[in-house]
Amino acid sequence: MAGIQLDRALDNVDAAMRQLRTAVRGVPVRREGFKDSHDALARAVATLTVTLSDSRSAIKD
Repeated sequence: MAGIQLDRALDNVDAAMRQLRTAVRGVPVRREGFKDSHDALARAVATLTVTLSDSRSAIKD
C-alpha cells in the first residue's frame, strides 16, 4: 500500500512540475529573481523525487 501511495505522490509531483513549466512560458525569466527561485525549486524537487524513488526498497507493502 505504501509503495502505491509513493508512486501516486511521485506522479502528482511530476504532473505539477510539467504544469509549472507550461505556466511559466512567456514569463520574463530574469524579472524579480524569478529564474533563481525557479531553479532552486526545480533542484529541490529533483532531490526530493530521487530520494523518494531510492527509498522504495526500504518501504514494505
